[in-house]
Amino acid sequence: MEIESQLVSRAKNGDKEAFSEIYEQIYKDMYRYAYYVLGNAEDAEDAVSDTVMDAYRTLGKLKEDSLFKNWIFKILSNKCKKKRKQYLNKTVPLDVDIKTKEDDYDRRHDMAYAFSSLDEQEKTVVSMAVFAGYKSHEIGEYLNLNPATVRSKLSRALGKIQKKMEVI
Repeated sequence: MEIESQLVSRAKNGDKEAFSEIYEQIYKDMYRYAYYVLGNAEDAEDAVSDTVMDAYRTLGKLKEDSLFKNWIFKILSNKCKKKRKQYLNKTVPLDVDIKTKEDDYDRRHDMAYAFSSLDEQEKTVVSMAVFAGYKSHEIGEYLNLNPATVRSKLSRALGKIQKKMEVI
C-alpha cells in the first residue's frame, strides 16, 4: 500500500489527523515486522510506539514525501536492532520453565522459532517482503542490494524457514 505524498505533506505541516491516517495505514505492517524480528509482542509494541513517536517528532527531516514508508521502516528496523542488542545483555533466571521440543507449541511459535534461525539480513528481507509488503526493488534500495539479489535471498530464507518447519 502506497502512502499518498499529499497526506505526508499535510502531516509535515502539522496536520495531526493526516499523521494519524498514515499511522492507521501502516501500523499492522510495522507491528508484524517488529514482532517477527523481536519475537515478543510487548517489545514489538514498544518498538512501533517508539518509532511512531520519533517519526512524528522528526517528520520535518523527511526530504521526499513519497519515501515515507521506507523512512519509517528504517527507523523501526533500527529500533528493533537496538532492542535485539538489549536481549544479549539479559540474563534468564534459572527457575524459568524452559520449553522442550516435545512441548505443545502452536504454529505461530514454530514459525517464530524458524524465523529466529535466519541471520539479520535474511530477517530484514523476509520481514520487509512478507510482513510489510515491500517489492524487491524497494528492499534493494533500502539494503543497497540488486533486486535480483533480494529475490534470491528471500527465496533462500523462505526455504530455510520451510526446512525448519519440517523438522519441528
